[in-house]
Amino acid sequence: MENLIFSLDATLPVFLVMVAGGILGRLDFLPKEFCKACDKLTFKITLPIMLFLDMADVDMVHDFQPKFVLFCAGATLISILVIWGLARVLMRDKSIIGEFVQASYRSSAAVLGVAFIQNIYGEAGMAPLMILGSVPLFNIFAVLILMIESPGEQHRAPTVKQLLYGVITNPILLGILAGTVFSLLPVELPAIANKTLDSLASLTTPLALLSIGASFEGPKALKKAGPTLVAALIKTVGLAAIFIPCALALGFREKELIALLIMLGSPTTPSSYVMAKNMGHEGVLTASAIAATTLLSALTLTGWIFILHSGGWL
Repeated sequence: MENLIFSLDATLPVFLVMVAGGILGRLDFLPKEFCKACDKLTFKITLPIMLFLDMADVDMVHDFQPKFVLFCAGATLISILVIWGLARVLMRDKSIIGEFVQASYRSSAAVLGVAFIQNIYGEAGMAPLMILGSVPLFNIFAVLILMIESPGEQHRAPTVKQLLYGVITNPILLGILAGTVFSLLPVELPAIANKTLDSLASLTTPLALLSIGASFEGPKALKKAGPTLVAALIKTVGLAAIFIPCALALGFREKELIALLIMLGSPTTPSSYVMAKNMGHEGVLTASAIAATTLLSALTLTGWIFILHSGGWL
């Protein structure tokens, strides 16, 4: 029961902010113009700043553990490529492949994940190294997949030049790159700059969640209930069921396992909706998957923690 309450404390507020966004949208407090402005602001400003700060906090010299980082990167890469390959073969509606793939693999590692781990251990633990191994790949492939699978490009795949331009000009990837470079420098951000950037970064999640709730379209979401459920089960159960046993076999325990569990089994990140909308996708499946995985993860994360704790691995 304690684990369930803990998981609900971590996930339910996220869902309730989306519900609040839906209510406020119906009451015309959050019109479509506001939602579009929120999406643009988070995509181009607040989310890149948040990722910059996350990467800048990683101590590449003293805390770096290559085995753990490589496992995070390998599990992430395999997950993305397998899900994408299967989706291209099995999905009938090709217009939602990009959204489906992103919703199935892209975790709330940098948003919910750090808070979740801090609630357990009182510190970030292995979260920064997990972010280093997974988040850059999350975002690089999100850009590539959403470009290649864009509904407007069904019969005209983007050229290599267009893909490269999309990657090197993407604000999110630029934020990650800048943060990684900064973490290698022997300097720290001045307190004033750090607080200012942190204040801007803290807007990301509430703005994204309010926009998701206000923009949510029930009838359209019901039409995509099947793909949404599949994506949600892959995200909250499937990936962890495959890679957690591998992690145990390689000797990962305690803080390492919790970080991996967040990477593999936490809800679909709200920023995936922002990216999908800003890259020409409808966003309905993504919004539905965020809501579904947020609700499911309260139970699945509790279940995973119970299993790992019972086995003596936590």
